[in-house]
Amino acid sequence: MSRYLKVLRLFWTTAIAAELEYRINFLLATLSSVGNLAGSLFGLFLFYRTGYTFAGWSWEAALIVLGIFTLLQGFSSTFLAPNLNRIVRHVQEGTLDFVLLKPISSQFWLSNYTLSPWGMPDLIFGMVIIGYAGTRLGLDLKDYLLSAIPLFFGLIILYSLWFMLGAMSIWFVKIYNVTEVLRGLLEAGRYPMIAYPSAYRVFFTFIVPVAFLTTVPAEAMLGRGNLNWLIGAFLLASGLFWFSTWFWRFALRFYTSASS
Repeated sequence: MSRYLKVLRLFWTTAIAAELEYRINFLLATLSSVGNLAGSLFGLFLFYRTGYTFAGWSWEAALIVLGIFTLLQGFSSTFLAPNLNRIVRHVQEGTLDFVLLKPISSQFWLSNYTLSPWGMPDLIFGMVIIGYAGTRLGLDLKDYLLSAIPLFFGLIILYSLWFMLGAMSIWFVKIYNVTEVLRGLLEAGRYPMIAYPSAYRVFFTFIVPVAFLTTVPAEAMLGRGNLNWLIGAFLLASGLFWFSTWFWRFALRFYTSASS
């Protein structure tokens, strides 16, 4: 474990040092995050401006969901998308061979090799929205800690889905827009699941588990968490993480290295 932590520290310090050579990108990323956040708030405002509310979800409660959604966007932009693009490039250029020869898990290497600090604005804005809405709702530290558990499971679910998409580049090399798939999956989590018709709620809960990414953590934070949903999130996160590991090993059987 200590060896992996040392490698991780080396990866991230090198990545941050390289990214900070282009500091204007942080300003551009911040402006982009502000624009996206303004659009999300405006979309939510359109529902609530006439006094309409999603059943059981006040304006502040819906803001909690939006804040978690923004956090996940920041997490994806910081940790997932940069590494996903590198997997596709490794397969295209044949440099995946060098990764597979390293005396370390190739999945760990490919998942953590780099990061992008330009996703930090979304992480900050997400926490600000959650903090503002939580203050208006009178939430305390215990409520935030309770939501941290399903939120962690949601991050594992999101990572596992992302990594399986990346592994598919073994067969479909030119997956340039695969990050758009992730953004599309997340978009449904912008609002509470109750906002969608029942057929869509079933789809976004049991087919594409978006509900476990935003709505379930938000309900836990609001004190409406259900033990069955928490257990379901744990089982889903554990199962998807195991399956992503198996799927990567399965995909490597079909990888034709540059040296063979």
